[in-house]
Parts: sequence; structure tokens; C-alpha cells
Amino acid sequence: MSKRLKLTDILVTIVISTGFGILYKIWGPLYYAVKPLGLHIDQLIYGMWFMAATAAFLIIRKPGVALLAEVAASSGEFLMGSEFGLEVLLYGIVQGLFAELLLMAFRYKRYDLLAVSLAGISSCLGSLILDFYKGYIGDLSTWNLILYIGFRLIGTILFTGVFAIAIVKALEATGVTNLVRSSSRKDFESLDQ
Repeated sequence: MSKRLKLTDILVTIVISTGFGILYKIWGPLYYAVKPLGLHIDQLIYGMWFMAATAAFLIIRKPGVALLAEVAASSGEFLMGSEFGLEVLLYGIVQGLFAELLLMAFRYKRYDLLAVSLAGISSCLGSLILDFYKGYIGDLSTWNLILYIGFRLIGTILFTGVFAIAIVKALEATGVTNLVRSSSRKDFESLDQ
């Protein structure tokens, strides 16, 4: 199987990401709805915004897919009137780039829970760098910052690792992913790890 992106790969990634863009747009109000609960509970659901990269990569499994997926999903969210404005595009680029770099470190050969969870954590790191730069979290006390980052990491692993693999496994079971890529039994079994 060629590792180069074909037009079909790009189009499928954009279609997947458009779905995530719609989900991201819906997620914004939910994020603000749980924010008043305090103790950074909202950070437990923040990981959804990194999920397009890992879910698309698990389906297409080629270099560039994670970055393309996050950029396309954030663009879709922006075009649907994201409450975060243009900033959502910057976050999408950085989060996708950080996920891509982690997957590149594995030479795009690992498709298991550990690899996609680490890709999600890498996206999380990118978002935290932007948060610090934008001044969102610079004034938090140490215990509060640890809670903030800890909850975001937990949510990231859940969404980009556990949920992304569960969704792709469900799609694998229907056979729909065979329409967009040829998968070997070894690839399929790696999702069970």
C-alpha cells in the first residue's frame, strides 16, 4: 500500500473531518455549559477537539492525514460560525501539526491505543502552549494548573485514544472502511491492542 496521499485519501479525510467539524461546532456550547461546574470539569471534554486527527489517521493510515484532518475540521467549525472565531483555525493547525509529528515519530507504523493516545497528548500539548501564549492559564496557581492540565490529558486520552479506536473498530465491523483503504488482518488486529 502506497504511503503517499491520493486524491481519494484527501477527499475521504475531508469528508470525515467535515463530520468532526459539525461535532466540534456542537461541542462549543456543551463546553461552555459544563464550565460553570468548576474544578475544570470542562477540560475532561476538551479532548474532543483533537479527535479528528486520530480517527482519520486510524482510517486512512498515511502521512499528512492527521494534520489535514484537524485543519479541515477546524475550518468546518469556523465556517459554521464557531464561537471561537478565527482562533479555531490556529488551534486546528497547531493541534494537527503536533499529532502529525508524534505519528511521524512512530514512522506511521503504529495504529494502536498507545500511538493514537500519544498523538492526542501531543495535540493537547500544542493547545496548552497556545493557551499559555494567549494568557488563558498563566495566572492559575500551581495546584489549579495541575488540575487543569490533568483533566485535559484524561479527556484527551479518552477521546483521541479510547473513543477514536472504538469508533473505527465499529466502522471496521461494518466493512465501510474497506471502501477507502485496503487493510490487512494485522492492521485490524492492531486495533485490539
